[in-house]
Amino acid sequence: MRLGLRSRQIVDAMLAANGVHVDGSSPHAMIPAVIRDVEVTQPLTAVSAHRGGRRIGQIWLLVRYCTEPLGVIREPIPPGGLGPAEIGRAIGARLGQAIAARSEAYLETCRRGGQLPPVPAAGLDMPRHSTYLAGRARALEVAPSITVVICTRNRPASLRRALDSLRRQDYPRFKVMVVDSAPADESTSTVARSAASSMEVEYLRVPEPGLARARNAAVRAARGETIAWLDDDEVVDDYWLGEIARGLIDWPEADILCGSVIPAELESPAQVWFEEFGGLVKGRGFSPAEFSPNTRGTFNPLFPLPPFGAGANMVTRPGVVESAGWFDTALGAGTPARGGEDTLFFMEVLRAGGTLVYQPSILARHYHRRDLAELRRQLMGYGVGLTAAYCALVRRHPSVVAGLGPVAVRASRELFGRGSVRTATIGPDFPSELLRDNRRAMLSGPIAYLRGLRAAAGSEVVTD
Repeated sequence: MRLGLRSRQIVDAMLAANGVHVDGSSPHAMIPAVIRDVEVTQPLTAVSAHRGGRRIGQIWLLVRYCTEPLGVIREPIPPGGLGPAEIGRAIGARLGQAIAARSEAYLETCRRGGQLPPVPAAGLDMPRHSTYLAGRARALEVAPSITVVICTRNRPASLRRALDSLRRQDYPRFKVMVVDSAPADESTSTVARSAASSMEVEYLRVPEPGLARARNAAVRAARGETIAWLDDDEVVDDYWLGEIARGLIDWPEADILCGSVIPAELESPAQVWFEEFGGLVKGRGFSPAEFSPNTRGTFNPLFPLPPFGAGANMVTRPGVVESAGWFDTALGAGTPARGGEDTLFFMEVLRAGGTLVYQPSILARHYHRRDLAELRRQLMGYGVGLTAAYCALVRRHPSVVAGLGPVAVRASRELFGRGSVRTATIGPDFPSELLRDNRRAMLSGPIAYLRGLRAAAGSEVVTD
């Protein structure tokens, strides 16, 4: 399956108009967007319309108050750039209510003016006492031990970048485990050994491919430990481990914590299109959410849309993976199913009465695929993995079939309805064939799962 000729011509023409090759590699290409952190208790700074001689289309601002991420706002950049006052107006208009809930001074300004005012260019005054900062400080005093696991396969440069972000963490009790899945050479082990000079790094080689197999090997090696899972194409926020500690303390009943994932860069149209498709946490935003038996009236544990979270940024307490039947080795990257091992894991935990908490302050940044063809393969992989995960669930628990009827109705609305989680943020230039390929790929999920089962038949137990 390929993009239709007409759509491909439209896409190529659009890219060419901006000097962009289809793979987004042209040095003269327009930069679709840049991403910047903005702390509103500090002076706002201007945003230029150019970088390195290239025109920038948009600014995506991750807005924080006392380091707490409140949300991402997107603004087009005019030819003359954006000044601090314009940025302050945009922040006030989009996130003023969230700021007012945290800042007495800003709230008082709202009361006097009767509306949401701009954030001043000089920034808001730092409060004498920040409940948010105090909460993180208390968490760091306790600092529960955390093992960070990165499962990787033949991507040493990406791994090095992820490890560098962990090196910057201000956290007293953590170690890193690099799980090297079916390596082609020694490059991954070399990166891990180099990182071990500045922090505690354990290297684990798994001879057979498959993300689920690598995850299971990590759980066995870190038996009894709290695991923070990170993909090798991500970097973590400076407060990542501190916020994980906060979540573990604030939510003692949580079996799983999931954090937010935002783009690390938006250098090509394909990266923007992935975010328009919903990124890794479609529709979840920056509001904490609990999924448990207490919230069953508002969510269905068999319908992970919007997603409960992403396996690319999750934390599991000791024993949770084992109780859920391990990660299914017929699912995930490196198998015919290409994904779905985290989706099945979440559904297993929730249907068994467990608790999952989405904590957006546990923030990671993901390097999306830059190339259109790579994006297409990724979205197709999502489609295959989703239906493969349902096949795995039915295989494990045949009785769930009776509850999948309502799920199918909701899924149809999400896939084909306007304004659904999958389509609400899609722009007019999004290649429609990408959506069709994603949907068609779902038809391949059952066959892919069966192929994965056959491939895993040599294992002692398919679920490890």
